Amino acid sequence: MMWKVFLYASIFIAGFAAISLWNFYSIIRPPQIETALVPKDFGLTAEDVSIETDDGVMLSGWLIPGNAADTRALIILHGYPAEKSDMLPVALALHPDFSLLLLDMRSFGKSGGPYTTLGIKERRDVRKAADYLKERGYGNIGVFGFSLGGAVAVLAAADDERIGAVASYGSFANLPLLGKSAYRNLLFLKQPMVALELLWARILFRESLSRVSPENAARRLSIPVFIAHSGADEQIPFEHALRLKEALKDNTRAEFYFMENEKALHGELSRDFYTRLKEFFLKNL
Repeated sequence: MMWKVFLYASIFIAGFAAISLWNFYSIIRPPQIETALVPKDFGLTAEDVSIETDDGVMLSGWLIPGNAADTRALIILHGYPAEKSDMLPVALALHPDFSLLLLDMRSFGKSGGPYTTLGIKERRDVRKAADYLKERGYGNIGVFGFSLGGAVAVLAAADDERIGAVASYGSFANLPLLGKSAYRNLLFLKQPMVALELLWARILFRESLSRVSPENAARRLSIPVFIAHSGADEQIPFEHALRLKEALKDNTRAEFYFMENEKALHGELSRDFYTRLKEFFLKNL
């Protein structure tokens, strides 16, 4: 009878591993979402731009010039799965005080790339975006991102001293923690699922997703930081915001906008948020 137990256990393990691999593949190959919205729908004038990453991926973007004499520019990063047009309401709120570079991150929108790396390569892509802005004559650069884009913004700011201020809304603190909350319904299988997906990522990316840790990056930040989150966020629990706040406890220039008593879901923003975001960048860039 032992051979049957061994056989059934082997089938279960192989099946579970196959499911985790398929799930990981579906995560890194998000659906291509493109909307018909363009800057002119918001009364904004934009230039189509292309930026080549270190590994040859072409990123699609819109450069929306601000006041002619102003050298302040913001890189704007969308969430998952989305694309740059999702950030047009934010662009409208920040314009014309800043020039704005709205980017499709790799494998999203009109950008190239076979898959998203969930922050591993995206943090380096932001450096190429900063290179582009410097070449165009912008001297003061900030970054704002939502969700995955918010995580990438914090990661990039910790790596690039040219970024003078960073703001993030709805970011995760680290990917393994996010995986555990995403798979909470798997009960005792959630930990093995997360471990397997981290394994697939290391094999494919040749780098650990455990390094995609905005909270670790935040500990290295001394520049102005603005962290926003909703207590009712159903996709990225509020625990992530609290971990980011703890990581920034020694940064006297960190600001927090926590909607703890509101019912705003992931991605829902109040009008007051746009005002606070604009004030943050006006004060710090």
